[in-house]
Amino acid sequence: MPNQSRPKVKKSRALGIALTPKAVKYFEARPYPPGEHGRGRKQNSDYKVRLLEKQRLRAQYDISERQMARAYDRARKAEGKTGEALVIELERRLDALVLRSGIARTIYQARQMVVHGHIEVNGGKVDKPSFRVRPDDVVMVRERSREKSLFQVAREGGFAADGETPRYLQVNLKALAFRLDRDPQRKEVPVICDEQLVVEYYAR
Repeated sequence: MPNQSRPKVKKSRALGIALTPKAVKYFEARPYPPGEHGRGRKQNSDYKVRLLEKQRLRAQYDISERQMARAYDRARKAEGKTGEALVIELERRLDALVLRSGIARTIYQARQMVVHGHIEVNGGKVDKPSFRVRPDDVVMVRERSREKSLFQVAREGGFAADGETPRYLQVNLKALAFRLDRDPQRKEVPVICDEQLVVEYYAR
């Protein structure tokens, strides 16, 4: 399991991206790394730049280094650019798509929903956040979980992102359900990352 001990706001500032809605306002007020030397001038080596980019991508999907390395290995074998294939590979994770659909507010909440058995795919319960959703798979909140207050908020759009729902998803929030219509394209995936630097990190 990924290490969750570090406060999300501090982690957001260290990585230079807001990992939760709550972190956004703190990050805007202090857009520099935490600690007494956070505003100091830093020497960035090529290795450090690539490492930071890899950590940023990992944090946005809340995955372990081992999971990230496995995703990279699969992406390396895919057709097309490895970096784009890596982002698409991660985006097809069940917890990531639960977040994108607006059923969850953060990736951490989406992971918890899956682990606690609230989510089903094609009618069967799935409790692994790393489950890879395929085109035409239908994902929904299980019948027994729908009356929980958390899902009532989701049904009314309380967790939906400000922007548009990604085009690769067909979402029905009232039914607490969505379908993956097709594989995502990199330009449609709302993660902040220069994936080529991540590829260079692993290829070193």
